[in-house]
Amino acid sequence: MITVVGTGTGAPLPPDAAAALAGAGLVVGGRRHLAAAGLPDAVERIVLGPLAPALDAIEQYVEKRSVERAAGSARPDGAGPDGARGDGVVVLASGDPGFFGIVRALAGRFGPDRLDVHPGVSSVATAFARLGVPWDDAVVVSAHGRDLRTAVNMCRAHPKVAVLTGPGSGPAELGAALAHRCGTRVLVVASALGDPGRERVERVTPAEAAARDWGTAVSVVLCLDEARALGPVRTVAGPRPGPDRWALDESEFAHRDSMISKFEVRALALARLGPRPGELVWDVGAGSGSVAVECARFGAAVAAVEKTVDGVERIRANAQAHGVDVRVVHGAAPTVLSDLDDPDAVFIGGGGRELPAIVTACARRARRAVVVAMAALDRVPAARDALVAAGLDCDGVLLQSSRLAPLPGGVDRLAATNPVFLLWGVRPPARIEGVPQ
Repeated sequence: MITVVGTGTGAPLPPDAAAALAGAGLVVGGRRHLAAAGLPDAVERIVLGPLAPALDAIEQYVEKRSVERAAGSARPDGAGPDGARGDGVVVLASGDPGFFGIVRALAGRFGPDRLDVHPGVSSVATAFARLGVPWDDAVVVSAHGRDLRTAVNMCRAHPKVAVLTGPGSGPAELGAALAHRCGTRVLVVASALGDPGRERVERVTPAEAAARDWGTAVSVVLCLDEARALGPVRTVAGPRPGPDRWALDESEFAHRDSMISKFEVRALALARLGPRPGELVWDVGAGSGSVAVECARFGAAVAAVEKTVDGVERIRANAQAHGVDVRVVHGAAPTVLSDLDDPDAVFIGGGGRELPAIVTACARRARRAVVVAMAALDRVPAARDALVAAGLDCDGVLLQSSRLAPLPGGVDRLAATNPVFLLWGVRPPARIEGVPQ
């Protein structure tokens, strides 16, 4: 049996660690955990660094002890050959080891039935407790050893996010990515949680966070829209559920002279864009921002690009009406696109004569997909060529729909909407040499 003890966010070991350590022949943990344990010299120990070597060492130790027991060189009570110590394995971990912790790796290697887990209080729970703020509706993202962009996009899209940081993905890097792009957010940097002499919980702007050297004591960073920090009563924990419907009717958005993507077009565009949490979507030539708002309702971070002043205000009003965060960028594409982070997917709903250049700029930078809506037939070939030239697999349809429209006498007729060409380009998966495609 491998005993996993979560030490919580404080330096002292929890009471239930003593019994486990008394029968341990191998103890694995960080330097401060091993130092706090006060282990006898006879106990083997592994300082946690890279995970794979530690797991290999645990496996070798377990196999060695199994062989010794089979040969009768270990006592029946589990003590080692000298009778002074046991041969158990104890892993000391910070916080709750089952929450973005070592339990996943141990269970994957040795099986859940061989683990005895004693959880501590996670840094996320402790940080929110210090603020007196509930966190059942928080989004928790790990940036430890992972690409920071997922955490950044979650912070852009959600009002309450906890980010577990790591080297190269700390408060400074997170703040730099959010500065000037997330105006209502505040970062709460919690360091050395549980250590009475060193604990600090600081509220800073993203720009202030970017300008600081935070050292190695950071436990967790909270990214909050403090006006929405409490949130409504929840039944299901985590981020708010996805929308119960999409491709909303045009009447649910403010728009000018019917200049809005029709819901039939929006439905297929959303299907091809695939907006999801942790990703960034551009809505270029956003107009009313209907596509931007719908993508944000799916949990994606969204930048809506619009060149008209009244359009910018309209997009902001629609985002507010639907309770989502949309970053509105006032300017003309493709020039203004150079100031934006690379997107995962792009919807292009306008562009005029600049459309080929806009499609080219978007297709070169999109990680996954580009969707283009066009009413003019003569613009289709150039848009398609731009998608293909950027290495995307291209497809498309002409959408023609007729809606029910009432007539006198309680009967209906079919009223045709204007046809729209919808093209999409999808980036093919990266080819790996030697692997059949």
